[in-house]
Amino acid sequence: MPHVVHAHYTLLLRKSPLDLWVRLRSLLRHQMVDPASAVLVDLFPDGGDHEFGQVICGEGRVYRFDLVYDRDRSGGARRAVLRHWADITDSWQTEPLQEQTSDAFISMMPTGRTDLSEPDSGRIKDPVLH
Repeated sequence: MPHVVHAHYTLLLRKSPLDLWVRLRSLLRHQMVDPASAVLVDLFPDGGDHEFGQVICGEGRVYRFDLVYDRDRSGGARRAVLRHWADITDSWQTEPLQEQTSDAFISMMPTGRTDLSEPDSGRIKDPVLH
């Protein structure tokens, strides 16, 4: 069965008004990742004060990070910070979330389209990305 956690977390990342998700959107923008086109592969507790996450940006780069905040303090999520931000684009296939990342890539919308229309000469046109 495919991993669908990324679909749920991506929806939360893009739409949730809760402090944690609002702050994560802001932090990702500071890393030049657009939350509107990114896919959040996973985000899960990994210790008392942080969560481990992985995101695919719209351009297909894969990043691993820790989201650190005080869960026990009121408003702690609003002060969350990213730590251990790492570009793992070239190595995600060897990472612990490789299956989830693969599933997330498959679910991503393509960034372009292929034009297969025929030109007036009747020959089939080479595919061109737009």
